[in-house]
This record gives sequence, structure tokens and C-alpha cells, in this order.
Amino acid sequence: MRKFCLTCGLVGPMVLALVVAGVRAAEDEKLDDAGFVKKVTAAGMGEVKAAEMALQKASDAKVKSFAQRIIDDHQKANKELEELASRKGWMVSKTVDEKCQKELDKLASVTAQSFDRIYMEGQIKGHEEAIKCHENEAKNGQDADLKNWASKTLPTLKEHLEMAKQAGEKKDR
Repeated sequence: MRKFCLTCGLVGPMVLALVVAGVRAAEDEKLDDAGFVKKVTAAGMGEVKAAEMALQKASDAKVKSFAQRIIDDHQKANKELEELASRKGWMVSKTVDEKCQKELDKLASVTAQSFDRIYMEGQIKGHEEAIKCHENEAKNGQDADLKNWASKTLPTLKEHLEMAKQAGEKKDR
């Protein structure tokens, strides 16, 4: 068993709880691979929902482009993880968790003026956390296939982090 630290990675300081929803909800919780899968699938759905919102609400073309990339990559990773979970008999989350949903609701209510900044700040923080968690799973996971999946997704998460930093560079701070 190991400490779980995956985040939803969706919003900035105003709704920081979403960025670290997975961390805060499970800070003291020890999860096995099956628990990790359930949290990761919930977080992945949260990422897609926030990115879909960004496609609608963002004003900056870089933010919209980033959001589309998040949708494409996370849907692919989510599908791969769901297929792996199905083979292993692990349950996947069918919805985002309650805290994540509350924060998605808050993100939906931010003004257009601040949306891009808040969304991108959350993406930076969230991807930093997700990278740590995937590195932990790749190193300490019990199931070889899940460890390989975590390792395989790390380069994409790192690329997302760099893209988020670039897209978020000039947002009003």
C-alpha cells in the first residue's frame, strides 16, 4: 500500500480544492492499485469536463488549444486505463467525486475575465501533482501492467505541464 496523491488538476487559487481534490480527499488514505485506478479515472473525467468548459469559456486561443489537447489525451488515457481495469477486475469511477464536482461548479461560475488565468493556474498545479503520483505508481505500484501504464502516461503529463506553463504565462496575475 502507498499514499495516493492524484489530483483533478482543474482550477487555480480561487478553487484550489479542485486542483488537489484527489490529494485532499485521500491525504491519509492508503490505496492499492485498484484504489488508484478508481481515483485516476475520476480525475481523468474531471480533466475532460474542465477542458470542455474551457473550450466554451476561455478567451485566449492558446487556452482553447490546450483544452482540446487535454480532452484528446485524457480521453485516450482514460480509455486505456478502463480497458486495463476491465482485464484486471478493477472498478473504475463512472463520475467525478463530490468535491471535484463542487469545484467544477465553481469554475463554471467564474467570470470570463478571470477564467483563463484560473483554469491555467489549476492546470499547472494539477499536472505537477499528477506527475508526482504517476511517478510514484510507476515506481511503487504492485501490478506490472498498471506500472507500465503510469510510466507510459508520464511523458504526456509532462508535456501538458509545459504547455500549461506556456499558455498561462501572460494571463493576468
